[in-house]
Amino acid sequence: MRKILVVGAGQSGLQIALGLQSQGYEVTLMSNRTADEIRTGRVMSTQCMFHTALQHERDLQLNFWESQAPKIEGLGVSVAAPGSWAEGPAARAIDWLGRLDGYAQSIDQRVKMAGWMETFAQRGGQLVIHGAAVGDLDYFSRTYDLVLVAAGKGELVQMFARDPERSPYSEPQRALAVSYVHGLGPRPEHPDTEGVRCNLVPGVGELFVMPCLTTSGRADILFWEGIPGGPLDVFNGVKDPAEHLSLTLELMERYVPWEYARATEVELTDAGGTLAGRYAPTVRNPVGRLPGGGLVLGVADVVVANDPITGQGSNSASKCAAAYLSSIVERGDKPFDEEWMRATFDRYWATAQHVTKWTNAMLAPPPEHILNLIGAAGELQPVADRFANGFNDPADFENFFYDPEKAQAYLVEVSGAGAA
Repeated sequence: MRKILVVGAGQSGLQIALGLQSQGYEVTLMSNRTADEIRTGRVMSTQCMFHTALQHERDLQLNFWESQAPKIEGLGVSVAAPGSWAEGPAARAIDWLGRLDGYAQSIDQRVKMAGWMETFAQRGGQLVIHGAAVGDLDYFSRTYDLVLVAAGKGELVQMFARDPERSPYSEPQRALAVSYVHGLGPRPEHPDTEGVRCNLVPGVGELFVMPCLTTSGRADILFWEGIPGGPLDVFNGVKDPAEHLSLTLELMERYVPWEYARATEVELTDAGGTLAGRYAPTVRNPVGRLPGGGLVLGVADVVVANDPITGQGSNSASKCAAAYLSSIVERGDKPFDEEWMRATFDRYWATAQHVTKWTNAMLAPPPEHILNLIGAAGELQPVADRFANGFNDPADFENFFYDPEKAQAYLVEVSGAGAA
């Protein structure tokens, strides 16, 4: 029986630990917090998981909350008319809703991680509540066949060197501010469709609104991504949750009044329902070398951390876990050496590279052909649907999104099909 240590109890670490456990591996999971501390703590993220990532959970029979969480069937995009907020509330230049082929869901990580951690322990897994330092891993690497580092913050991440060729940004590209709320009304245009809403305010930032399941039941997430130094970059140092929500709503009233109109009755889900911060999108070398010479393999956002503007964090974590799980099981009793570690990461990077390329493109001001695509989606439903389903399979953006000629050819093809 092979012994594996997983450090970090987020989406990827827990999915791998539970998956290996079900295959008969001897798994130790290290977390710096107990399940109760996670459940009663502050929100850790926004998350909206699309069909492929949800299927990885179903395959491991870990979809415990699927029947309770809202089923997100659409993804909408609204664009504020540039400069329209100078004299008063902004006006919409574009507004459409794309339909997802398979529904998405958002489950507060406090609910999921706490529940999964308890399941791991109940099934006989060794759960160690301890913040791991490099020195700890140096010791453990001699007693385990494989050490996986899935804790995306803190000193452990520094073991993995930044890959400059794959990391075009060295500074954060957005200031992030999250509020989990009860009491948000439906969008009047589509009152019966649960949808994620992406509101783009050119030169200012973005507001995402997504239905979710939290510790107190159904809720919605209000998530600002502000361009650093701009009018949305005002949450730094705001400690009071009520002030955080008040600021969120004030900015909504000015920049996305169509979303503010359904938010006049909202209140925070709980005292831990806000989050603010920023980080630079970074791809890292997947193999970390310990002082004693041992090797560890980085997992998910330890090695590929994208900005949340494309909502890919938990999806990527789930896909990384699925890829690593397959590689570990296929390895049998052969050593988990450096060559295997690099090949395992490359297997994940085959999908992750599309996420990174798309996310980095969305952080930059959009070129004319992308504006044309987003505008055309308001007139042509197949374009809206394809854009929405790209959130599940970002590789498809290669076929119609980045290249102006491909984008134009696609629009001609869809327009022709519509005319016919």
